[in-house]
Amino acid sequence: MTQLGLPADIHACLFDLDGVVTKTAVVHAAAWKEMFDAFLRERDGADFRPFTDADYDEYVDGRPRADGVRTFLASRGIDLPDGAPDDPPGAETVHGLGNRKNELVLEKIRTDGVEAYDGTLRYLEAVRAHGLSTAIVSSSANCRDVLRSIGAEHFFDVRIDGVVAAERKLPGKPQPDTFLAAAEDLGVEPSEAAVFEDALAGMDAGRAGRFGYVVGVDRVGQTDALYRHGADIVVRDLAELGDTQ
Repeated sequence: MTQLGLPADIHACLFDLDGVVTKTAVVHAAAWKEMFDAFLRERDGADFRPFTDADYDEYVDGRPRADGVRTFLASRGIDLPDGAPDDPPGAETVHGLGNRKNELVLEKIRTDGVEAYDGTLRYLEAVRAHGLSTAIVSSSANCRDVLRSIGAEHFFDVRIDGVVAAERKLPGKPQPDTFLAAAEDLGVEPSEAAVFEDALAGMDAGRAGRFGYVVGVDRVGQTDALYRHGADIVVRDLAELGDTQ
């Protein structure tokens, strides 16, 4: 293993955004819960079954927004029309619910701001100093704005986010296509790239893409699940991996 805690044949690092670089995973989880609980309460009445942390981990976290809506609703046996991407927030369509969730996230970010994980920023500095190439791979359509808000856009040679994925028609996590596109744009084989993810869907994508190393980042106490979904190693913070001082 190198000073970065990676196999010697790794030449590129592919980072998820929410929960790996920024402390926004909790903001997304809260927005999903607020949106789905309101929808379920209106649909099922006061005895509705709330959206849980387990629901977020299993059905939503790391997936493109519309996929998260579809996957969770399917778990509850609920079938809604897809609608259109510009459906108004709260419309009883997949895109309408997704747009309401995004509206809530943006409200929370505007109110509370965005914080980065210091350990990740130090690790990114070390990765760059050691000459490895880097990409940010996120399902978020707000990825570029979030990176700019924390002054971290310069850390990444390539950005594959929700906007780019839509332009290229790339399926989102747990499919590996967005990570594979990042590796291709960086000019490396998947076996030469490491994936850094906190979401179970991201672990699945790393395993499906046959990447050289998959690092699970456990912010919420799901180490065992991250290993089951394909992590080669799980850390609580990227500062644990190596030369980041």
